[in-house]
Amino acid sequence: MISLALVCVLWLTQSLRFVEMIVNRGLGIGMFIYFTALLLPNFLTVILPVALFAVITFVYSRLNIDRELPVMRASGMSNWAIAKPALILTACVMMASYSLNLYLVPKSYQLFRELQWELRNSMSHLLLREGAFNELSSKVTVYVRERTQEGQLLGILVHDETIPERPVTLMAERGALVEVDGSARVIMFEGNRQVVDSNTGKFSMLYFDRYTHEIPLKTQTNIQRQPEARELMVEDLLTPQDNPLVGKNDWGKHIVEGHQRLLTPFLCLSNALAALMFLTAGQFSRRGQSRRILLAILGVIFLQVASLGLANVSAKNLQLLPLLYFATLVPIPVSSFFMSWHPRRSPKRMAKELKLAQSGQLEA
Repeated sequence: MISLALVCVLWLTQSLRFVEMIVNRGLGIGMFIYFTALLLPNFLTVILPVALFAVITFVYSRLNIDRELPVMRASGMSNWAIAKPALILTACVMMASYSLNLYLVPKSYQLFRELQWELRNSMSHLLLREGAFNELSSKVTVYVRERTQEGQLLGILVHDETIPERPVTLMAERGALVEVDGSARVIMFEGNRQVVDSNTGKFSMLYFDRYTHEIPLKTQTNIQRQPEARELMVEDLLTPQDNPLVGKNDWGKHIVEGHQRLLTPFLCLSNALAALMFLTAGQFSRRGQSRRILLAILGVIFLQVASLGLANVSAKNLQLLPLLYFATLVPIPVSSFFMSWHPRRSPKRMAKELKLAQSGQLEA
């Protein structure tokens, strides 16, 4: 539920960047939802470690408030036995995170980038705004009063100044815009064609039932798209020199992205163990665990900031790449050590803790 809520918030904030495609470029609602939904796997890789930490912190702090953790310890359960449900959930989240990082994220982001490129550069019939003058090229302007769900254009006006001496203006009741081999053909029905010869000043008009006017498109379809790091598989990221489309200046960025794909699932384990260390290790306190919860939150924030900061630094200097592994993996054995280690308690102290816990339950 926490992951779903965070995904919805991120999806809403990120999708606002593409509302312009609906308002100004005529992108349909269904295509808009599909277009922005392709970003969701990328959001999940960031959200899952945070959501896992929030869930574990909430559950174990509630267990402590209800005096259940002290009773478990007094009955002889170790910290690892108490943490077993959280560790099982962490293993499931890590497997999901690996599935996202190794396959779903690059595939979905690749589809997103290809669709974005196509919408911006080739699908001109989708980019015509209703009730506005659309420039298909520096010398061709098209006005459309309305566009139906089937793609038919109503109330068309085309002004073509490809030949400066003979500008052409076409008007039609209905028609369609079709892209063919780098050029666009406006197929119009029931309209007229108006031409003015600038040399002689002669005006001529032709009425037609059907007319096809070909115009060049202002597109970049002849330019090869350079892939981003997030849309490549791990094996391609770790060997950027084998990809001719990746510039030499971007090799470090791609290599660090590949290592981050392998390390990100371990952030789930680091966050989970950090929460468990602060909430299960140590002695029981009737004053609550607000201080421990705050320390756990600060620790996880530090891990996230260190991971992002070292990733940016390592992209510029690959010799610092081991520090990225150090910041991500070292908290795991450190947290495990403090969960396994606890001071020896006398039987009298254990009996006192059990009595305190039982009295707290009776009061509740």
